[in-house]
Amino acid sequence: MYCHKHILKTVCLLLLLLVAACASQPEIRVDVLPHYEVLFDRQTGWTGADGAYSVPLSNNLILWLFGDTWVGDNRSGEHVNAAIVNNSVALQHGRPPHGASVDFYFGETPGGKAAAFIRPADGRGWLWIYHGAIIREHLYLFMVQIERTEKPPAAGFRIIGTWLGDVANPGDSPEHWQITQRRIPWGSFSSSAATLFGSWVLKQGQWIYIYGTTEDVIDGFHYKYMILARAPAIGLAEFDQWEFFVKGKWSADFTKTERLCAGVANEYSVSFLAELGKYIVVYSDSSRPEDIVARFAPNPWGPWDDPISLYQCPEASWGTKIMCYAAKGHPDISQAPDELIVTYIANSTDFETMVVPSKPWQIAQTVWKNEAPRRRSPRARFVGRSIY
Repeated sequence: MYCHKHILKTVCLLLLLLVAACASQPEIRVDVLPHYEVLFDRQTGWTGADGAYSVPLSNNLILWLFGDTWVGDNRSGEHVNAAIVNNSVALQHGRPPHGASVDFYFGETPGGKAAAFIRPADGRGWLWIYHGAIIREHLYLFMVQIERTEKPPAAGFRIIGTWLGDVANPGDSPEHWQITQRRIPWGSFSSSAATLFGSWVLKQGQWIYIYGTTEDVIDGFHYKYMILARAPAIGLAEFDQWEFFVKGKWSADFTKTERLCAGVANEYSVSFLAELGKYIVVYSDSSRPEDIVARFAPNPWGPWDDPISLYQCPEASWGTKIMCYAAKGHPDISQAPDELIVTYIANSTDFETMVVPSKPWQIAQTVWKNEAPRRRSPRARFVGRSIY
């Protein structure tokens, strides 16, 4: 029997940001929104995961994309007969609080054991699913390819490539998806640094903006920076049509890609906040990952304001081995132009302490109010952070 104590709760928090003309920083109020907690609180099968990107397939059908995933049973707060697979997906039918439900999908080995939902086309290592988008009735998924190293388990992996998955029939049940994979040529991966695209995908008119990260590794610490590419909506899978943002212009030379802001993590989100008339990037601060921060900009490429703190993840105070990461917004499931649903992950660097005494893990929402008065207070929601 394979058994570990378990903690996974999805707590929705309401962050209210009030921006007054006389205030240099917004006021933030946090309230709990319990509806998503119910959706992702599972006792058997899929019982927890990290990553947590979302893609709308239709108005009332949301695709969730996950990385490492617990599959098994959760009995009295313990994983029983459980295993971790490297990715999974879920379909959310409807929107909380009105009768929403979620179906979860992962793979299976020929022997009937749980396996990753998507495996690398070249058979090497495994895939973590990042963001995706529906374009011309195809679902495109950005995926990061990982392989093991000889370091301790929590740090014993490295990125070796990125792939673009093309689902030709996203309207079918995920178990019947027809998926092809193309290796993305724009990236570099070494022990000293990595450059990748797929952290976020933003559709704007005829263009698809593909966000990513590059980094410097100094004394073992990874200093990460936002980078940006774009492709025509009809040419996302045609990599020779990609262009890269360089000093206010778009260039075909990937090696000159400009660093747009510092401190981001590999996973983050970029969306347009209609209430403010600005773009917002949400991420876990790479130097203090327990801090969820945001920056604002007038354009998808910036220039980005200095970061402001949105939320501090309380799990980080539970012990030195607890880490919080992967904060990101979910604009397409937010319900108003002044809302943003956000998720983050709480985890452990020690497999034996992946599970701590039962405490709620946080998910947050965020809401902004502009200087102009409104009839109702804006809301922003943080949804779904997982501890496992």
